[in-house]
Amino acid sequence: MTTTARTHQPEFLSGNEFSIPTYAVLAQDGSLHDGAEEPDLDQARALRIYQAMIATRVLDERMLAAQRQGRLSFYMQCTGEEAAVIGSAAALDDDDMIMAQYREQGALAYRGFTFDEFMNQLFGNEMDYGKGRQMPIHYGSRKLHYMTISSPLATQIPQATGYAYGQKLAGEGLCTIVYFGEGAASEGDFHAALNMATVHEVPVIFFCRNNGYAISTPSVEQFAADGVAPRAFGYRMHVIRVDGNDVLAVYRATQRARELAVKDNKPVLIEAMTYRLAAHSSSDDPSGYRSRKEEEAWRDKDPITRMRAWLEIKGWWDGDQEKALQDRLRADVLDTMKRAEKRPPPPLDSLVTDVYADVTPALQRQLDQLKRHIRRYPEAYPRGARSLDPVLSAADHVEDHAADQGGE
Repeated sequence: MTTTARTHQPEFLSGNEFSIPTYAVLAQDGSLHDGAEEPDLDQARALRIYQAMIATRVLDERMLAAQRQGRLSFYMQCTGEEAAVIGSAAALDDDDMIMAQYREQGALAYRGFTFDEFMNQLFGNEMDYGKGRQMPIHYGSRKLHYMTISSPLATQIPQATGYAYGQKLAGEGLCTIVYFGEGAASEGDFHAALNMATVHEVPVIFFCRNNGYAISTPSVEQFAADGVAPRAFGYRMHVIRVDGNDVLAVYRATQRARELAVKDNKPVLIEAMTYRLAAHSSSDDPSGYRSRKEEEAWRDKDPITRMRAWLEIKGWWDGDQEKALQDRLRADVLDTMKRAEKRPPPPLDSLVTDVYADVTPALQRQLDQLKRHIRRYPEAYPRGARSLDPVLSAADHVEDHAADQGGE
């Protein structure tokens, strides 16, 4: 049982005067803030981070354009949050588990997910690891230890606690990082996850991307407290707030968080203060809830511009390298998109696999019924589905009709 000091006066405590500072290393011009120290980040890893940031930005720009052209149904951009996502992913072991919300494609890019793999998922073709069952941007990769994204908000947060508990029992020195926005932190799953993590002392890093908006709801209308970070104290959890547009600060904070998580089995909450420069999704119009002036002010804090300035000061990057990288990535994105668009959809039979070891009779009956339906109305379905059986005899039509009238 928790013991506390006694008092004999009814004095209420308030957190109104309490504010958590924001850890920062890099100024926007690439110089270090007074008193700040660079993390232990060598040239190879720094360039890997930067190139992943550029690749993510190029992918986002091209795929949003593809959605506007009607070539893709849906997309969500990471634009403006690349330092928060990629800087934190770079501080992990490549075998640590990543549980993402939906705006963390940069972490996959850093770990080596190719444009082909991105495109196969976005277009749901036969090479998509998810077999076309998910909407676009719901990536997953077993080999890169990136749990498949699910649409319901915040479900990944308690799942991360459970997964990290398994890592603790396995004793292999690994942890889980789970990403979410400040809006998701208002879900009950957030509180349940933090409580479980501290009670069971599991190696998990809760990484909140506080980008100012839960779709159209500004953070000032979401909570009265000083952001999300102070909630950690209610669970006796270690916490740090960091400038989410400062890749060096994010990297060092996550390094330290991982040490606490893996060596001491102490869960950690990181709140990265950043900004979503893009719309919430391709279905959103941010002009309805925020001003152009606000967006431009944050565009001046672009995390990619800041890191590039630091790299140039270090002598690790220059304009020629930048142009060559941009040109190559843009060409690669266009080439891979064209390939992905031409690939057929997954085989229809894959709809009923991966649920049970063997396809159950009920699922097989449903699949057979679906095939008959597609054969009867081929014009309503894409080429891949119509190719089931282009020619049906009169007897087939009679058999199909009888089955659809209750034969099953």
